[in-house]
Amino acid sequence: MTESLPIVYLSVLLIILGGLGIFVFSQVLKARRLENTFSKLQKKLQNTKGTAQEYYQLGSIYLDKKLYSQSINLFQKALKMAEQVEPENQALIYNAMGYACFAQEQFDLAIRHYKDALKLYPDYVIALNNLANVYEKKQMVNKALETYQETLAIEPNNKVAQRRANSLKKRLVET
Repeated sequence: MTESLPIVYLSVLLIILGGLGIFVFSQVLKARRLENTFSKLQKKLQNTKGTAQEYYQLGSIYLDKKLYSQSINLFQKALKMAEQVEPENQALIYNAMGYACFAQEQFDLAIRHYKDALKLYPDYVIALNNLANVYEKKQMVNKALETYQETLAIEPNNKVAQRRANSLKKRLVET
């Protein structure tokens, strides 16, 4: 029994290292694909006029890289091109712009963009959660709770809205 213990330890170690190796390899591939897409889109949009989807995709990559000002510029270009795009997709662009503004602590602009998204697509749960989050940041607890409750009216099992609404209700009871 004690003679097989080192083999068991080595086997477990190899399995763990193999799993980590696969994880790291998949992350490297994902990063390479993203950088490749980033490079292609950047070159294309520098030379020619792109589609709303291309501007949105590049803006999203800038957003992931935390380059918020550049992403907002690209989202604005996407909106200019978005006349032929469905309202739901325009709402995605406004939501992304709201997120970029929120990340820069431009809360009033973020609220405006989230509301624009909701005008186009009233049942957009992510935009509702984001709007409620901005209200929380601005210490507008009642509006935040109200917005989370709107989210729950659309999607009763939304974990984020449930958790945040319960937290805000406790804060209101304590004061």
